[in-house]
Amino acid sequence: MLANKEGEMVPQVTFINRKDNDWQKLTSDEIFKGRKVVLFALPGAFTPTCSSTHLPRYNELAPVFKAEGVDAIYCLSVNDGFVMESWCGDQHAGNIEFLADGNGAFSEGMGMLVDKSDIGFGKRSWRYSMLVNDGKIEKMFIEPEEPGDPFKVSDADTMLNYLNPNATQPKRVAVFTKLGCPHCARAKALLREHGIGFEEISLSGHGLSYSTLQAVTGQGTTPQVYIDGRRIGGADDLEEYLS
Repeated sequence: MLANKEGEMVPQVTFINRKDNDWQKLTSDEIFKGRKVVLFALPGAFTPTCSSTHLPRYNELAPVFKAEGVDAIYCLSVNDGFVMESWCGDQHAGNIEFLADGNGAFSEGMGMLVDKSDIGFGKRSWRYSMLVNDGKIEKMFIEPEEPGDPFKVSDADTMLNYLNPNATQPKRVAVFTKLGCPHCARAKALLREHGIGFEEISLSGHGLSYSTLQAVTGQGTTPQVYIDGRRIGGADDLEEYLS
């Protein structure tokens, strides 16, 4: 039975991380003391749900968490420092701090270290999230003890809803571009000037072509900007929209 530890202090451990191609030691006090921290833990770096949904959404909502008084967001996994550093680079998750709980000491102290030997993982962290104030666990969202890898309550939106159900969330923006397109560069610059994050879908790689652009957007030119599912259009259209 995975115990909820709300009201308790976090375990005192030393994490051995890799950052900027160098070793970094961090104690629990350095991470949590005197700070308001969100930590979410997951079974493994580079795994499907962790890479496609769990981590990216926390990274996307990080500015909103900051506005709600959260000092930092940490992603923890029972992986070594090299793996976590590599995953950080792969995910481009600049709003998230990565914690390598390589020996599982923190996860064990939390009562969240589980045996996943049946899929060749060995000991790993159960999936959960928590809000920690000055080292004390205020709130935990623990995934139900079901077969497989349940992902129902430890997501970023559930945590944000706990902090403030009326928080204003950032718009979801996608920009279809091609390499060397000056109008694409102008559209991206406009979004950055207005502090709007966006996901770039480049036709210059990954097998994407104008056929893809036409099939998805119904248009034959770049850029094509979409905000919250609504087509805005090209750079001129975006400039008009933002004005």
